[in-house]
Parts: sequence; C-alpha cells; structure tokens
Amino acid sequence: MDQPKLSTRQKNILDFIQRFLADNGYPPTIREIGEAVDIASTSVVNYNLNKLVEYDLLERAPEVSRGLRLVNNQPTMPVSVSDPAFGLQVPLVGKIAASMPLPVAGEDFGYYYDADDMIEVPQHMIGSADSQDLFALRVTGDSMIDAMVAEGDIVILKRQEIANNGDMVAVWLTERGETTLKHYFHEGGRVRLQPANPTMEPIYVDADKVNVQGRVLAVMRTLH
Repeated sequence: MDQPKLSTRQKNILDFIQRFLADNGYPPTIREIGEAVDIASTSVVNYNLNKLVEYDLLERAPEVSRGLRLVNNQPTMPVSVSDPAFGLQVPLVGKIAASMPLPVAGEDFGYYYDADDMIEVPQHMIGSADSQDLFALRVTGDSMIDAMVAEGDIVILKRQEIANNGDMVAVWLTERGETTLKHYFHEGGRVRLQPANPTMEPIYVDADKVNVQGRVLAVMRTLH
C-alpha cells in the first residue's frame, strides 16, 4: 500500500498523539489534540482523526473519550496501548500532593470532572471494585516514594469516607482547605498522616478536621 499523503494538520495530530502516548501511557482527548495543534473546532479535529483512520494509521473506539490507538504497522509507534474494550474508563479528576498538602477550591475535591477526562485502567489492577466508585489523580511530590508512588504517577482510588490504619488515602484537611496523599493512622482524637519518605515528617491533624476522600487501589506509571 502506498504511503498516504498527509496534510500538515494530520502530521501534527499524529506526531502529538505519539508524543502524548510516550509521555502519559494513554491517548489524548479530542480537546487536548485541538489545543496542542492549534485547532479550535473539535469537529475539525474529528475530521482529521477520521482521515488518519482511513489511512490505516489510527484506530478509534466508538463512544470512548480516549479511544485512540496507533496502528501497529507504524514504525514510529512509541508505546503499545491496550484495547479499551478490555479496560475500565476511570475519570482523571486532577492532581494530589504527595508532599506538603495542596490547596484546593473546596470540599468537593475529587468528585467533579469533564467527560473527556477519562483514562483506561486494566480490570486486573482494581479487582472487583465497581468502576462507578473509582477516580484517578496525578501525583505531585515525592513523600510517598518508599510506597512506590512517585512524581507523575497516577493513583486509582475507590471513593470512601473511612479508612483503616495504614491505608494510603487522599484526604481533605477541612481547616486548611488542602488535600494530600498519605498513609492514614487514627490515634485517639487526632489523625497521623504518614509520608513514606524518611526525610519527611508526619502531619498531625484533629480527627474531626480530616475528610477521607478515597483509598488507593493501584498505581499507574509512565515509563520513559
């Protein structure tokens, strides 16, 4: 088959998808593609994606926000992406600090997201958990490094408001208006939020000023 003649836009889109996959390990949304290649109209992005499908350079999964996959015969394909049919779609709702607590806008942290902000998570990573109870956060900081959670990792969490001692949880500190990712220990009238980094000190907070938002079930990492 002859090499298709791509427009400049189509080359830019294809190059961006390749870079995005290499950097993140999952495909971009139409909105992210448009912003990256300076196309304001999502319909124009969609048209050019469909042309790449026609050229056998791209595959698309219908009704999946990040359902893009580079075709295997591309010599420059940087990573292999699993088929969306075999994974769960989980909302990536923002960032969480695995360092000092990160200020947030309000107590509804972790529960609102754009429909485009979905990532694919293999079923085996989260066991029997209901996908409706799951959300994902990107980690900033290195306070949980000894728990194998590093800067840039994505943690998959189950929404819950209680935790057992030792659980790794995302918490909202109501008095500070901040969030953090730590190991949770309830000690009498206070909670110890313990980092997994020997160079960092624990955070102590009154128990009634700590709201558990979710418990970490799995960690996803991009390899470079």
